[in-house]
Amino acid sequence: MVAKTHRYEVGVTWTGNSGTGTSGYREYERAHEVSGLGKPVIAGTADPAFRGVAERWNPEELLVASLSQCHMLWFLGLCAQEGVVVTDYVDRPSGTMVETADGGGHFTEVVLRPQVRIAESEHIERTRKIHERAHELCFIANSVNFEVRCEPDVSAADA
Repeated sequence: MVAKTHRYEVGVTWTGNSGTGTSGYREYERAHEVSGLGKPVIAGTADPAFRGVAERWNPEELLVASLSQCHMLWFLGLCAQEGVVVTDYVDRPSGTMVETADGGGHFTEVVLRPQVRIAESEHIERTRKIHERAHELCFIANSVNFEVRCEPDVSAADA
């Protein structure tokens, strides 16, 4: 099989110039916009711990969301292929990032906690195995250098 290559292009525009640019660490806002052709703009900022504002998305949150979205999309597709009917899916993932002495940092883990409801209880164990397969296939999880764990909670409508 020939490998397919995909490109993703977005725009990131800093909107936080308060009039004096980056004349001092406290003199500018971390506000920015993430955009893509024909898509709604995402209002971004830094984590509030780094002078951002809580009302905007920060890169760390978006990384955690990307891992959750990728897993969910693989999972739903695999369930459809396997004949498992999913009727509800909610995830409340969390990520842990550690700052280093030099001011940098890195994620040490992300934990996905999908709560999944399926139509038939006879598929509960199979659904757990599909979660494992979705995790193995997730493009984003395969691209990061930290642990991504999945702790699914599966229930059935007919139980």
